[in-house]
Amino acid sequence: MAGKGTKYTQEFRDSAIQLTLNSEKSVRTIASELDVHEKTLYGWLQRYKKSNNLEMPNYTKSKGSTESLEEENRRLRKELADIKKDREILKKAAAYFAKETL
Repeated sequence: MAGKGTKYTQEFRDSAIQLTLNSEKSVRTIASELDVHEKTLYGWLQRYKKSNNLEMPNYTKSKGSTESLEEENRRLRKELADIKKDREILKKAAAYFAKETL
């Protein structure tokens, strides 16, 4: 990361802001790629959005998003359990067929 008090050109800031606004990547990822502290990039975004009357996204989790995450977590846990069962069956089958061929 660049040192404390590093001065960035306005052109660099504008490019970083546009990259962040138009990218699917997270602010953390972009900040890391640009060698800028994450809070610095958030500050630039906040000032840009405030000066252009753009709405900042709400980073707090809403009840709906929490429920969908819980559902996804449940689904993924079930899928993992199924995959573990399948793997155990395949291990046993491989051991069985390995004995037969010897």
